Amino acid sequence: EDPSLERHFKGHRDAVTSVDFSLNKKQLASGSMDSCLMIWSMRPQMRAYRFVGHKDAVMCVQFSPSGHLVASGSRDKTVRLWVPSVKGESTAFKAHTATVRSVHFSSDGQSLVTASDDKTIKVWTVHRQKFLFSLSQHINWVRCAKFSPDGRLIVSASDDKTVKLWDKTSRECIHSFCEHGGFVNHVDFHPSGTCIAAAGTDNTVKVWDVRMNRLLQHYQGNAVVNSLSFHPSGNYLVTASNDSTLKILDLLEGRLLYTLHGHQGPATCVAFSRTGDSFASGGSDEQVMVWKTNFDAADYGDVLKTQKSGASADGTHHNLVEMDYGVHLKKTKTQDPGRNHQQQEEETIANTLEHIVGQLDVLTQTVSILEQRLTLTEDKLKECLENQQKIIQNKVN
Repeated sequence: EDPSLERHFKGHRDAVTSVDFSLNKKQLASGSMDSCLMIWSMRPQMRAYRFVGHKDAVMCVQFSPSGHLVASGSRDKTVRLWVPSVKGESTAFKAHTATVRSVHFSSDGQSLVTASDDKTIKVWTVHRQKFLFSLSQHINWVRCAKFSPDGRLIVSASDDKTVKLWDKTSRECIHSFCEHGGFVNHVDFHPSGTCIAAAGTDNTVKVWDVRMNRLLQHYQGNAVVNSLSFHPSGNYLVTASNDSTLKILDLLEGRLLYTLHGHQGPATCVAFSRTGDSFASGGSDEQVMVWKTNFDAADYGDVLKTQKSGASADGTHHNLVEMDYGVHLKKTKTQDPGRNHQQQEEETIANTLEHIVGQLDVLTQTVSILEQRLTLTEDKLKECLENQQKIIQNKVN
């Protein structure tokens, strides 16, 4: 069954810039160029809250993991933390010297990372709202910054056409992905933390492995991609584009699954709910829409269960482009009760071994590339030394 429009929220007075679901999916937050933050109730007949406080456009919103706070960043250079209740109380902190484009909580809810047109990324403690440190190697506006699921890495996307990967502890940039042909509007981590997806003004979505720092997948669209969000199972990616469409990509098949037309004018933002059964989108048409996902409901219910237990019932590991996603795609229901336990265990062991061999292959490839590089470096060094020798001899002569 195709994804279907479930709810339609009207209330913003200008383009919607950002959407996010609370953990329990009871509430949806949206930010807009109208300087307001709206909290919509997913229960019918419940009223929406309009929060006023920012002095200029709200560029980004996000619920904390627990759902007790909402963070927003604005063109007024501040970040606000709101309590999403009737009162809508908030505290503001002077975050940057220019527009704040992106706010993101770490998965433990303790830290907040913000990105700005002042070319910096800043990290804060949530409870004391204390500034911790800045990351500043981008040479243009930073549009987006996110923590990895384990909180050890930060990824950022910028108008300098790079996506940078940072180590939160050492505060160093550990890699720059420079393959984008345009500005990078949005970036996010795969739920497994092993790869990232980036959306660009060159109409592409690119998926990179952050362990090997190599491109895994490349989707070419025909319009600027403004936003993207991974399904919690890690098998799908939804994107929002300037051609007013939302697209759902199947990452395991590496192809486009659905194109959804709902917005009039550019679709500016999109986000899956924490359980993946819905996603929300916003557009420059001032609308917020909530869609029912409807695909493979049985599959990803199983996937989420098996991910928690750490293995699937039939022990299979499917690799996406030579890489373990920890995602198990066979329906657990298809298991044959007639097979004996030992057989299953043997298969599990065989699959695990196969997987280890696969990982070893990747390591072997890496080592051989490093060896080649070393050889090249040694040759260069030899050449330099010989040249130096000649220069010295010429001087002596």
